[in-house]
Amino acid sequence: MTLPDVIPVFPLPNVVFFPQIVLPLHIFEPRYREMVRDAARGPRLIGMALLREGWQQDYHGAPPIYATGTVGEMVRMEELPDGRFNIVLRGLREFVVQRDFARRSYREAVVVWREPITGVLPPGLRKSITALVRLYIERLGQEAGDEGPLGAAADDETFVNFFAHHLDVAPLEKQALLEAPTLAERAARLRDVLEFRLEELRMPPGVTVRRTH
Repeated sequence: MTLPDVIPVFPLPNVVFFPQIVLPLHIFEPRYREMVRDAARGPRLIGMALLREGWQQDYHGAPPIYATGTVGEMVRMEELPDGRFNIVLRGLREFVVQRDFARRSYREAVVVWREPITGVLPPGLRKSITALVRLYIERLGQEAGDEGPLGAAADDETFVNFFAHHLDVAPLEKQALLEAPTLAERAARLRDVLEFRLEELRMPPGVTVRRTH
């Protein structure tokens, strides 16, 4: 697929999207309903971006966003009787916003496309992350199965992006993962985030763990 230089942008305060990931969204605001309709008439692409701190002051305008985001292809679209939509995006490629504007009710952006972050992880790093993920899930009182990205079948990019997207960590932590320049760096940052969260879970209530890097 040839990716365009201008894409619609859907900014949210709590979602950081990654390539290879499937993201269901419920669209109810009028401006984003228009965005979905326009995307459906074109290449079916929507860019996801994280809102910066303080977005509440100008949410209905154009609050600042982080420049690095991910575009998704709309692989499913269901229009509800009242005009709302349920859609599903499949993450395709990361972008960097050069400038954004609003010629319609929603925001659009001129973007440059980041080179795909692919490759093979250094020996031992995937094994380390797998062990940390299992321990983290167990500490949360859940059960870690042997299938899916924890299994051996998923490639390294899908493995890293799945946990970067789905794990219960702060959006700013996820944004730092998205902005990593290489897959190995993203994986290393993911390992660090998991280790920090596990340390937090070990501490008694009311005690705060401070990051040192």
